[in-house]
Amino acid sequence: MNEIIRHDPVGERIWPTTQAADGVPRLRWTTKDFDRLTELGVFAVDDRIELIGGELVPMAAKGDHHEIVRTKLQNWLIRRLPAVVNATEEMGWRPNSETYLEPDLMYYPSAAPVPYVPAEQVLLIIEVSHSSIWIDLGLRAKIMAGLGVRDYWVVNAIKHDITVHRDPAADGFTDVRIVAPNEQIVPLFVPELALRMADLGFGD
Repeated sequence: MNEIIRHDPVGERIWPTTQAADGVPRLRWTTKDFDRLTELGVFAVDDRIELIGGELVPMAAKGDHHEIVRTKLQNWLIRRLPAVVNATEEMGWRPNSETYLEPDLMYYPSAAPVPYVPAEQVLLIIEVSHSSIWIDLGLRAKIMAGLGVRDYWVVNAIKHDITVHRDPAADGFTDVRIVAPNEQIVPLFVPELALRMADLGFGD
């Protein structure tokens, strides 16, 4: 196995990772295992670790562009949120026993069980991406589709366009398109959150 050296541009702790040869068995973790490791202090509160398909995966650090866009986007959307919909930032979402994710922005019915919101009840997930955009458009999109998330957006923190993913299937989304900053995009299940990034001051 080869160790992958991961550099952190903003000073956060980065866990060393390995890349095993195909076919090599690895321990399969559950959300209960993940919670126990956190309780034991193996993971710090600010460590960015997710559980994907039973494997612990360190996530990329978030830079200034990401935080600026996410904060402005969430503030803009929260003012338009209907009372029957809840919104969370980086909630520790547990859609099943082998998955723990922290979506940047997640919208779901107010009556849904938190943090175990079933994927089919999720109304919208938004990831704001800069350094992690290749993950959010690739691996994360495939995970969201496999879970059955019906409306998944990736906002480019530099270009300010939105890649919209819909119609989930086992191997990925069948409807994927890029929405320019000056175009409006309407969420499938929360039309009150119709959005044009240019209205937030991005991409004019």
